[in-house]
Amino acid sequence: MEKRPFAELGLSPEALKAVEKMGFEEASPIQTAVIPVALTGRDVVGMSSTGSGKTAAFALPAIERVDAHKRAVQVLILCPTRELAVQVAEEFGKLALFKRGVREVPIYGGQSYERQYRALAAGAQIVIGTPGRVMDMMERGALKLETLAMVVLDEADRMLDMGFRDDIEHILKSVPATRQLLFFSATMPRAIQDLIGRYSKDPEWIKIDSVALNAPQVEQVWFEVDRRSKLEALTRLIDVQDFRYGLIFCSTKIMVDDLDEALHARGYQTDRLHGDLSQMQRDRVMQKFRERKIEFLVATDVAARGLDVDDLEVVFNFDLPNDAEDYTHRIGRTGRAGKKGRAFTFVSGQELYKLQSMVRWARLDVRRGSIPSLDEVDEARTNVFFEKIRSTLEAKQFKPHDRMIDRLLDEGYASTDICSALIHLLQGGAPAKAEVKKPAPSKAAPAEKQAKPAPAWVEKKATLPPANAERVAPSEPELKKASLGQAASLADERDEDEEPPRKSKYERPARTGREPGMATIFLNVGRKQLITPADIVGKIAGVTRLPAGVVGAIDIHQRHTLADVAATEAEFIVKKLAGIKLKGVPLEPALAGAATAE
Repeated sequence: MEKRPFAELGLSPEALKAVEKMGFEEASPIQTAVIPVALTGRDVVGMSSTGSGKTAAFALPAIERVDAHKRAVQVLILCPTRELAVQVAEEFGKLALFKRGVREVPIYGGQSYERQYRALAAGAQIVIGTPGRVMDMMERGALKLETLAMVVLDEADRMLDMGFRDDIEHILKSVPATRQLLFFSATMPRAIQDLIGRYSKDPEWIKIDSVALNAPQVEQVWFEVDRRSKLEALTRLIDVQDFRYGLIFCSTKIMVDDLDEALHARGYQTDRLHGDLSQMQRDRVMQKFRERKIEFLVATDVAARGLDVDDLEVVFNFDLPNDAEDYTHRIGRTGRAGKKGRAFTFVSGQELYKLQSMVRWARLDVRRGSIPSLDEVDEARTNVFFEKIRSTLEAKQFKPHDRMIDRLLDEGYASTDICSALIHLLQGGAPAKAEVKKPAPSKAAPAEKQAKPAPAWVEKKATLPPANAERVAPSEPELKKASLGQAASLADERDEDEEPPRKSKYERPARTGREPGMATIFLNVGRKQLITPADIVGKIAGVTRLPAGVVGAIDIHQRHTLADVAATEAEFIVKKLAGIKLKGVPLEPALAGAATAE
């Protein structure tokens, strides 16, 4: 069964808007087959596994059928467990977001009766519940089914296995004869066929066969991770395994954009691929990926369909796919041509049941793994750095620095200490601040009475306030209006007297000139927000998609930052950064001066 866009299935603009907001690009096979038939009012029997997207297959037609002005139960969905009932109710809430007046309520055992009474009395039109609690509410007179227009049995075979047959039959006998009936079941035992024969009328039978087969050349591992911790888990696995070339799959376009920007900010070379990109943009991204100019491609299933890339080291399922077929297509992009590939899948919350169903349905060989600890990540990074040093030594691809080393040895430093200091600096450690010897005071005046010479960057005409005058820090607008030299001078009235040590190759000592061909931009964040050069470079690269090389020296002050960028890209960078948050502060970038052509 082919997949089709939701726009071709006969849904209302409100439903399409909800689907678009959720980020889905096209319907799954079960959705493509069921939705058009269900919208006509005909009974449906759908055979499909859990996780195939069948919830939206019956939820969208159900929402379309509800009369929002009628405060009575019109749709009833029966589920085998309270967990599934809650999950289905959440899906209904998202899909009915733009359908004003449509309300849904889950009812199941273990929850307060009062809360469920109030929801039903308030006029909920859609009820999602377990058979036992639904019957209980019917007997108490709280749930009336005279106005029912649709009944859905989700995972009917599982409900029968759990002993709900008598409850289901009692409920079906109590609903109007004109109602529409939808059965969904992964298998079709005799008991299900009997129910269909007795209570449905000329149903449309729809069977979605899974063609997914296990990928024997791919090592498959899944990790149970909280949704908020997926990014940290992903980066730890990349660092520990030292992956340099792979695919990361997300379920929605929104998630692709967010993850791509987050990885960029952490220093990984990534790019995105989804349905909102033009064909020219897609081709350009794919060309870069094939040439290994980027390490990881973050993509949706739709955008990555037909992707032909060799030698992928790993595939990450950041979000679990809709069905086992999509899962197999994803992981099949690694482990080609007889090579062994690896596939890592993150699962959170209710997705665990979905994964278990996919494993049973497609006979997947997936084992559970544990996320590496921070100590393991540090150890892995150390090993990678060690191998780089060793390979450089063996290849002798380095310039000798015997003179500098001899100078250090002559001053009494041990060779091991020299190497340790170099490794510390190479791994991003901050250098110790060098001590500067102060010149001896002149004999012409006592040392305590000598005036401290003004720094070279202070304008000679500047006047100092009286010693007892209260210092008033300049405002941000004053800084933005000031010239480059004035901005540095004003900012230092509220900065510390001494500049902090350089923390990165991008950071420069304050108030130095620009490199040729560079322009300086003003950013309204600084040390007060704990800004680092890596934050500035990562944000510019992540938002503008420009290489990190466009950023030059960075001068971080207490409440603002001056960053040199390529003059040809300066206006573009200012435009793209405007309004983007950095450390929770909306950026207000501005050009601090014209580029110098030296």
